[in-house]
Amino acid sequence: MANPYVIGIQFEKVGKIYYFDASNYPDLNIGSYVIVNTLRGLQLAQIIKINIPIESVKEELKPIERPATSRDLILKQMIVEKEKDAVKLVQDYLIASHQNGVKIASAEYSFDASRLTFFINSEADPKFNIKNFQNEISRKFPDTKVEIRQVGPRDIAKALGGMGACGLETRCCSKFLMEFQSISIRMAKTQDISLTPSEITGMCGRLRCCLLYEYEFYEEALKTLPKRKKIIQTPMGEGKVIQVLPLSQSVIVSIPDQGPRQFSNEELETGRIIPKDSAIKMNEVYDTGVEIIADNIKTDDDQKNKKQIPGQRKKTIKSRKGQQSRRSRR
Repeated sequence: MANPYVIGIQFEKVGKIYYFDASNYPDLNIGSYVIVNTLRGLQLAQIIKINIPIESVKEELKPIERPATSRDLILKQMIVEKEKDAVKLVQDYLIASHQNGVKIASAEYSFDASRLTFFINSEADPKFNIKNFQNEISRKFPDTKVEIRQVGPRDIAKALGGMGACGLETRCCSKFLMEFQSISIRMAKTQDISLTPSEITGMCGRLRCCLLYEYEFYEEALKTLPKRKKIIQTPMGEGKVIQVLPLSQSVIVSIPDQGPRQFSNEELETGRIIPKDSAIKMNEVYDTGVEIIADNIKTDDDQKNKKQIPGQRKKTIKSRKGQQSRRSRR
């Protein structure tokens, strides 16, 4: 028995991919439209994948109803306009009833317009009664079966679109993320990202989806490095790991009487120092015991030196032995 012709379809742009059996229509290609039967009735969808191995599909496959015709595509455009009108009607109702904590993501008609599903989020309004809301909305669509489905704040952000918290013109969820995955605070900790809420939360108020992008890489990189606070043996003696740098495959170790030193994973394994090519090495700063204040970093002293003569610059070098600061003019 030949393997079925499995295709992947989307009901909306940047939406979740669903798999169907198109063995009765082997000529269908990517970009073609098909009519499929779902729990919400007949729907029109677009093919974005073909010839998918049956072994990679875990869900039960249903056959497609038929390929879409030109008439179906015109009818779909009319349905989209009706969905926009339905969303506007519900938004006006929510404003009039002072239910400002309820957000509507979208509305979806079945292809035969017999069912209408609203996707809303009401987490901000704990007093919201979804049954009363459904009864009120159903009266406005007497010839249609109305369903209300609760969605999360991520789905609302995806539907609304707009700029991301990082500054991108289009949010990741609206641009290319087809499904939402579980994001945990552990992902931020593993990547040593600041846990300040404004730094790790998106426009939806949840942890940013991008915390997942490099998480697996960091997890793999950290497996080969000693953990923080661990006592290890280095080419310069025994010390405690105070910071792990997975991207450079190195760690910073605090060695008694010598201070913090950076060692690569290779140096820890071989037990010898590998010469660095950079002109300014971190170890050199610690060897001299000198603290350098960069010229481009603004400090409190900048306010006191506003009337400084142009062409003059002050540089402070402070040693650990308590030597007095020296000033030099360039």
